[in-house]
Amino acid sequence: MKRFPDCEEYKDDNEIVLKENKSKLTFENSKQYQIRIIKVDGCPILDKEGKRCDYALVCSNVEIYVELKGSKIAHAVEQIESTIKLLSDNPQTIKKLCFVVFTRFGLPKGRTNIQIIKSKFNKKYNATLIVEKTPFTYDLSNITIKKKSR
Repeated sequence: MKRFPDCEEYKDDNEIVLKENKSKLTFENSKQYQIRIIKVDGCPILDKEGKRCDYALVCSNVEIYVELKGSKIAHAVEQIESTIKLLSDNPQTIKKLCFVVFTRFGLPKGRTNIQIIKSKFNKKYNATLIVEKTPFTYDLSNITIKKKSR
């Protein structure tokens, strides 16, 4: 993922918590991986450049995109997709995890549509799309990470 020194920070805490309005996503980081966290909105992607998600994280060989939302899940997916196109070094091949964490369900035809969106997202961006109600916790030890020596 591209670098944005003025917009990013590094954390290796046991828990990394991202909050926006009433949505909350916690990453459990028991192995204390070095995580690069980019606050996307208003820093690397300015208002005039279009849709963008709230956060992008880099954990070794995995890009993670996060949108914390009220209810507009389809819009959240569009925001993540736009961010991938703008920030990813290689949108089709680099492994990605994408999270939409919402406060209330807002997709017109329910969960069936989410499965279709997830499948298309995986094929197009090599991305696993995870859509969950807030608060949601994800264990980073679930992903394969190349451990960097300190």
